[in-house]
Amino acid sequence: MRLEVVSKVSRLLDKIKENRAVKDATEGILQEEKKKEEVLCKACGKMVNKAEVVRNRYVCYECGAYFRVKTGNRLKMVLDPQSFEEWFAEEHGTNPLDFPGYVDKLTAVREKTGLKEAVTVGKGKIYGEDAVIGVCDARFMMGSMGHAVGEKIAGAVERATEEKLPVILFCCSGGARMQEGIVSLMQMAKTAAALKKHSDAGLLYISVLTDPTTGGVTASFAMLGDIILAEPGALIGFAGARVIEQTIGQKLPEGFQRAEFQLEHGFVDAIVERKDLKKRLYEILRMHKVSGYAKFDPATEVDGRPTELMRERAYNTKEKSAWEKVKMARKVDRLSAEDYINSIFTKFIEFHGDRYYRDDPAIVGGIAYLDGQPVTVIGIQKGKDMKDCMRHNYGMPSPEGYRKAIRLMKQAEKFHRPVITFVNTAGAFCGMEAEEGGQGEAIARNLYEMSGLKVPVITFMIGEGGSGGALALAVGNEVCMMENATYSVLSPEGFASILWKDGKRAKEAAEVMKITAKDLLKLGIIEKIIPEYGGADDEALSSIAVYMHKCIREFLESYEGKSGEEIAKARYERCLLYTSPSPRDCS
Repeated sequence: MRLEVVSKVSRLLDKIKENRAVKDATEGILQEEKKKEEVLCKACGKMVNKAEVVRNRYVCYECGAYFRVKTGNRLKMVLDPQSFEEWFAEEHGTNPLDFPGYVDKLTAVREKTGLKEAVTVGKGKIYGEDAVIGVCDARFMMGSMGHAVGEKIAGAVERATEEKLPVILFCCSGGARMQEGIVSLMQMAKTAAALKKHSDAGLLYISVLTDPTTGGVTASFAMLGDIILAEPGALIGFAGARVIEQTIGQKLPEGFQRAEFQLEHGFVDAIVERKDLKKRLYEILRMHKVSGYAKFDPATEVDGRPTELMRERAYNTKEKSAWEKVKMARKVDRLSAEDYINSIFTKFIEFHGDRYYRDDPAIVGGIAYLDGQPVTVIGIQKGKDMKDCMRHNYGMPSPEGYRKAIRLMKQAEKFHRPVITFVNTAGAFCGMEAEEGGQGEAIARNLYEMSGLKVPVITFMIGEGGSGGALALAVGNEVCMMENATYSVLSPEGFASILWKDGKRAKEAAEVMKITAKDLLKLGIIEKIIPEYGGADDEALSSIAVYMHKCIREFLESYEGKSGEEIAKARYERCLLYTSPSPRDCS
């Protein structure tokens, strides 16, 4: 009996051991499978689920870092399904310098990646909109540019020019391909030349900078976009960080050469998250399709009448002295350029940077719709509270701000978009760095270029119009002025100090200087006065915006069908009136 029990216990123990072994083996297999489904995020050091990362458009859900994207996946994310038609598929690199081992390396990387070269080009659709697309792939020799890459990009751009199509290039590269030496270097000139012809044809080029975009690619087609977008955190630069550190002998700061750094320094229009990229590209493409100045949506109508409350406020408001208007124009909580932009226009896309040095927050600009008509909108932004004012430098633009503004205006001219500007500034910034940056030259350049723009320009003086700093955005075909705004050669305080050696006589100076809207209408400096309905505050915003909206529509309708030469001539002739103004009856 005892032996029987022992035997049963022994068999039971063996069974338990067997089950445990099976369980351990199963667990081992499951763990191995799990490992296969996980990838390492190099940014945060965590293992993350691959399927979740893919669903998140190859963005780490733990830290938000961006994974590099294969060509096929990139095309799937931005193009409509089955819309991509590849061009120059058989074009591939050879060995122009007979570099030892280069052919074998090319063969190996082609087998590994399934790609013929580091860039894939062709035509596709983004929500139905045709565009020529190029995608660089870091898996192929770090996306380096050899003669085949240059040939494919140049060929795609040339074909886009022939077919009158926009070009979108997703840039990702370590730079020139060393194994091809000077032949690789020449591709910088080849791609730039092709893009110049494309631009001269009045066509749109969007460059999307991804991680990394460096070297000869940065110094050629990557930075030549009419509009330059970047993915968050992308490394963008000419020389590598290691080379720079070795050259200057010091450690570079965190974030140096990243997309955010390039945005701050004026070289990128906008940073766009991957999830929003297809929609943003579509919006930009659509905004560049309309030809004309008054192609409004037929379903839109503008009444232009204020509310009953605003009419009552206007009726009960007493006429103010020049000095009282100075104080009203300077109020911190006065409606700003951004207030009017957001109220009058739809789908405003802000662009940044002067492409030389920096982005100036005092100047806000971009493209938007006015009842379906694409327009370029630029404003000097003061701020609405102390923190906001400091961020916008109290609405005093630096040279970079004026250069950003004229860049956007020239872009508008290229694509036949009207320009609307909103001006509110005490004057151009007069700090040491502004002088070092060429403040005078920047203002002069704006006057020079604005005078010859071949698209209609309308300006709204919405607060202070301080000297040349205001005029640099106000060389319009028509200038409108808020009823309590001011526009002058300098501040009343400055006028009194210089001419009368007594700054305390500023109130008296304000009357003498003729700086109010009524004064300037009589002098022929402005064409129209915009009512404020008691004061340009949040309560009056909708009524003022509606009035401005109507003014802009009427202005654009008056220039519909006119040639660029006629538009520029009209602006020039308006400027000639300033030498001998004919007083106007403003009753």
